[in-house]
Amino acid sequence: MNNNKFKGRDFLTLLDYSTEEISYLLQLAKELKAKQKAGKTYQPLLGKVLGMIFEKSSTRTRVSFETGIYQLGGTGLFLSTNDIQLGRGETISDTAKVLSGYLDGIMIRTYHQSDIEELASHATIPIINGLSDDFHPCQVLADLQTIEEVKGTLAGLKLAFVGDGNNMANSLMIGAAKMGMNFSIASPKQYLPQASIVEKAKQIAQDTGSIIEVTTDPIAAVKSADVIYTDVWASMGQEEEQAKRLKEFASYQVNQQLLDHAKSDYIFMHCLPAHRGEEVAADIIDGVHSVVFQEAENRLHAQKALMVALMAD
Repeated sequence: MNNNKFKGRDFLTLLDYSTEEISYLLQLAKELKAKQKAGKTYQPLLGKVLGMIFEKSSTRTRVSFETGIYQLGGTGLFLSTNDIQLGRGETISDTAKVLSGYLDGIMIRTYHQSDIEELASHATIPIINGLSDDFHPCQVLADLQTIEEVKGTLAGLKLAFVGDGNNMANSLMIGAAKMGMNFSIASPKQYLPQASIVEKAKQIAQDTGSIIEVTTDPIAAVKSADVIYTDVWASMGQEEEQAKRLKEFASYQVNQQLLDHAKSDYIFMHCLPAHRGEEVAADIIDGVHSVVFQEAENRLHAQKALMVALMAD
């Protein structure tokens, strides 16, 4: 695939990218990881500047993007919303137009998906969704890369998500459907993923031959699963719901008793940060089936591939 197909595009959700395009990004991530591990310098973004807007704090997103743009020869600018005027006296559209004159790309990590889409609609440079309340597509690129590294394939595998039907669940469901993976999610009834996103994933699955299942039964979800995934029960901005959610999700912990229903060679994944003893038992996340740190490292390589595809000349 010609890289010109990507140049200048936004990366807002995986819905905007075809199976072939996602496969290209994963292959590029694999190649860039190999170069980095071999100590080879590769700087296609020499002189490029990525603005990194953070309304939500982060460890992995900030460090992986900042390290990635540096390794590719460019510069990353950390832009806290406490330090810039985005939405606080200057409109998002004006900010988009101003920053388009200074930067070669913007990564934004924020609350509202609509703010990212508004930024993209007025910017003339690529906008990358580093996380919103609805989607986390960069994480899923790294997740798909990790699964392919460990399992050797994606199509036909079963990915089970147990927990809150949040931004991770949404993006994983779409990513799985795009790549021909079967996807099952188990959440308490009031925390199931958005029906509109489930419907979009099912439409995609019809074309790729995968199956999308939504249930309230964690055992049914993980039955014969190749990949088990979970996330915190209370995401950033939901801290006041922590006590309530601890009670409502108590039977959704990923532990050995639940994983006895998965395939014997399952892998466990978590986007981190994790709360051991809550959504996952410590012996699972720190056990032999866990690939969470390989997964975290792949944020660097997957996002480097994304930046090269969108920003390189």
